[in-house]
Amino acid sequence: MLTPKNNKILYWLMDWYVKVLVRTKFQQLLFNQVEVDKNKSVLVLANHFSFWDGLIMHCVNKQLFKKKFHVMVNEATAYKLGYLRYGGAFSINKNSRDILESLDYAAKLLDEPGNLVLLFPQGKLFSNFVDDVRFEKGVLRVIKQAAGKYQLIFSTTFIQFYKHRKQSINVYLKSEKESFADKEIGELKEAYQQHYNAAKKLQTEIDL
Repeated sequence: MLTPKNNKILYWLMDWYVKVLVRTKFQQLLFNQVEVDKNKSVLVLANHFSFWDGLIMHCVNKQLFKKKFHVMVNEATAYKLGYLRYGGAFSINKNSRDILESLDYAAKLLDEPGNLVLLFPQGKLFSNFVDDVRFEKGVLRVIKQAAGKYQLIFSTTFIQFYKHRKQSINVYLKSEKESFADKEIGELKEAYQQHYNAAKKLQTEIDL
């Protein structure tokens, strides 16, 4: 397992680079406001469709949540894009016994109210407009271990060109009151699916 690296200068450079990259590559980044509990960490469950997903949420975090950002990424990605570790990335390898170490590490991060942890429960990339969002069971281990310590946020992101040369980003956020610590993975998946469906409906109804 690869953990984040701490270096204030490299973090500042990485933060600057990500914000410039998103700002120059996209027309705009839009997201709705949710109330943030300053006394709890934040666990964000999001759909996963591109390389941009973590970078987009990094920018949303800087503007809205204002927590210390962490994101679980595939081990191969953590090796290939090593700079991500200076921005809070830690690795997971689903084909290794280290998978439990990664999940437990994510849960431990949620002990600290100043942290935000971004997870992609789908486990791999899927189409941005897939109808059914699958969930792998590992996310439930994190939720059960960190029960009561975090604010759960459902996040769904869609990217489209509309009338511009560059794509626009729309991030739909929902603060979930239920912790799901005593639920099954199917119940968590269904709750997220409802948010995803509502967000997708709003996305297709945008009037330009």
